[in-house]
Amino acid sequence: MTNFNVLSIGSERNLFVKDSEAQKRIQEYGQLFNELHIIVFADKALGFKNIEIAKNIFVYPTNHAHKILYWHQVLSIVAGIVTRHTLSAVTAQDPFEAGLVGWLLKLRFHLPLQLQIHADIFSSHFKAESLKNGLKVLIAKFLLPKADGIRVVSERIKQSLVSNVKCRMSNVSVLPIFVDVKKIQSAKIKMNLHQKYPEYDFIILIASRLTKEKNIGMAIKAMKELSQRLNVKSKMLLLIVGEGPEQKNIQLLITNYQLRNNIILEPWTNDLISYYKTADLFLLTSNYEGYGRTVIEAMAAGLPVIMADVGIAGEVLINDLDGQVVPIGDIQVLTEAILELIKNPAKREEFKLNSLKLLEKWPTKQEYLEKYKNSLDFDKMLK
Repeated sequence: MTNFNVLSIGSERNLFVKDSEAQKRIQEYGQLFNELHIIVFADKALGFKNIEIAKNIFVYPTNHAHKILYWHQVLSIVAGIVTRHTLSAVTAQDPFEAGLVGWLLKLRFHLPLQLQIHADIFSSHFKAESLKNGLKVLIAKFLLPKADGIRVVSERIKQSLVSNVKCRMSNVSVLPIFVDVKKIQSAKIKMNLHQKYPEYDFIILIASRLTKEKNIGMAIKAMKELSQRLNVKSKMLLLIVGEGPEQKNIQLLITNYQLRNNIILEPWTNDLISYYKTADLFLLTSNYEGYGRTVIEAMAAGLPVIMADVGIAGEVLINDLDGQVVPIGDIQVLTEAILELIKNPAKREEFKLNSLKLLEKWPTKQEYLEKYKNSLDFDKMLK
C-alpha cells in the first residue's frame, strides 16, 4: 500500500502547529503511504495556510467564511489536488460533517470511502444530549451503509453499529487509539502529587475535557457522599485536570456542595504521566465514550481505575479484575466503589498488578501502524 495516495478529512487544527504531537503522529502515518493529503475544517479568521509537513504530507485548511460553505471549499480543494495527484482513497474522521463531504467526494471522483467512528454515537446518552447529536445520528445512519470501509475504536462501537446500521461486517475494522504503554511505564516522575498537596492522604484523579458527556458532576456528588461518611474528610482530594465549556458549572457545583477544600481544578497539562504515577485512584465517569484512552494510560502507570460502563469497560478493563466498572450515572455505586478502594489497599494493588500483566501484550507503535495501514486496505473491502 505504499503506492497509495490517501485523502483524509477532519478537524485536527494542531496539524498547523509546528512540532506539535499531531504533526509528529501524522509523520508516522505518512510513512505508510506514497502521499497523504489532509483537509482540515478551519474558519478563515484563523489564518491557516497550506503547509507541507513532509515531502509526501500536505495539509490544507478549508478557510471557509461561513460554516455552511465548508463542503464547497473541500470540493474546490480536492478539484485542485486531483489535477496534480492521483488519489486512491478518502478517509473521513467522523460519519457526520466530514463523512458527508467524503461521500460527496466518493460520488464525484469515484474514490473508495472509509468512515471512522471515534464516539459511541448509538448510545442513548449521545442522542439525548442535544438536538445536534440527534441530527448527527441520522446523518451517520444515512452515510455508513454507503461507506466501503468503516473504522471503529472499540468492540462496543462495532456491536452498536451492527445493531443500528445495515453494513457488511467484513468492512468494519476495530482499531483503537494508540497508547504508548512502554513510554508511559519508562517515564520518570517529574512531579509528585503528594508533595504538591501534602495535606491530603488519598488523591483521586480525573483527567478529562470538561464537557457534558464526561459527567464530572457524578464524581463531585460522590465526593459529597464520601465527605459525609468519612472522618478523614479533610485528607481526601479529588483532583480534576482539564479545561472545557463546563468548567464554570463544575466550579459552581463544587461551591454549592461546600467541597472547595476537597476538590481542586487544574488546567490541562502535558505531563499527565507524573499525575498518573503519584495519584491513588483514577476515575472516568462519562455518559458515553468511544474508547477511553486515559484509562489505558492510568493502567499503564499502575494507577487503579474506577470507570463507568462505557468505552473499553468489559473489553479491556474487566470488572473486579483490572479495575472497577460502575453503571452509568449511578452515584451510589460509585461512592461505594471509591470507599472500598480507599479502605482496601490490597485490592488497589491487585488491580495494579493485573493491569500491568494485561498490558504486557499491548501492541507496539510499529504493530499499531501496520494495523492502521491494513484498515485502509480497500482492495480487500471492495472484493
